[in-house]
Amino acid sequence: MRRHSSFGRRLEETRGEAVFVTGTSSGIGRAIALDLAGRSVTVFAGVRRAGDAPRGDGLPGAVHEILLDVTSGSQITEAADSIRRLLGRQHLRGVVNNAGAATGGPLEYVTIDEMRHQFEVNVFGQLAVTQAVLDLIRDHGDGRVLFTSSIGGHIAAPCFGPYAASKHALNGMAESMRRELRPWNIRVSVLVPGAVATPIWSKADHSVQGLTDRLPMRAKELYGSTLENMRRYVASAAAGRSISPSVVARAARHALYARHPKAVYLMGVEARAGVALSTALPTRVFDALLARQLGRSPSR
Repeated sequence: MRRHSSFGRRLEETRGEAVFVTGTSSGIGRAIALDLAGRSVTVFAGVRRAGDAPRGDGLPGAVHEILLDVTSGSQITEAADSIRRLLGRQHLRGVVNNAGAATGGPLEYVTIDEMRHQFEVNVFGQLAVTQAVLDLIRDHGDGRVLFTSSIGGHIAAPCFGPYAASKHALNGMAESMRRELRPWNIRVSVLVPGAVATPIWSKADHSVQGLTDRLPMRAKELYGSTLENMRRYVASAAAGRSISPSVVARAARHALYARHPKAVYLMGVEARAGVALSTALPTRVFDALLARQLGRSPSR
């Protein structure tokens, strides 16, 4: 608990500051936006559709809706211009790159266009948004850049290859950026939650089922049981094997306002145990454990 106390001591310092959060229509992004607005921070809340931003009614910090599709260069430019105009005398402390998407399927049958789109949203879009507001953050003098990653950025589960590849790339990009921005006192952190109790799990369950329905017969013969096991795993996560978005919001707040933020925030037993085991165990042993967890029989 002590690691979050520094934010409380600096609460008054947040007045006159602002944070840009993308992907705030639901789940983690929404929780982060409301948590910050509840502590007197002005939040620029990025959403793809008008009216989807969280309402800041009754909160000490204002919430400004910013229309933003992170794959649209023109919308990113317009969003940065709007933030610059709305800031007035305020300072932009940081950006939380939370917008993302999940594409699944056996890599043997994933189309290159699907793979490109996954990277457009989860990697290129995050970089483009950060580039657009980085000078504003640099002007702050103690700026922060956050990326919402996933345990999938450390452990690549079967049939989630596109998603895992994009999160691995995101982690590498954040690591390099952390070292590049150090001369300007801009700290870069990565949020790495395990399963989170958000609508993404029910969407993922439908997505896996829809993917199975679209696959050619040969693909179903080869990967049908694997996809069914993944569907069950996603359903079990939605049923309660998950952490609250508020846990991620607290970590984001710490990364934004702690004097010494962490480079990586692992959240949830699943994430911490998974990363520890994948590092400590031989690859063959860990792969067998993962296969068993996902309901697959390890090959002999």
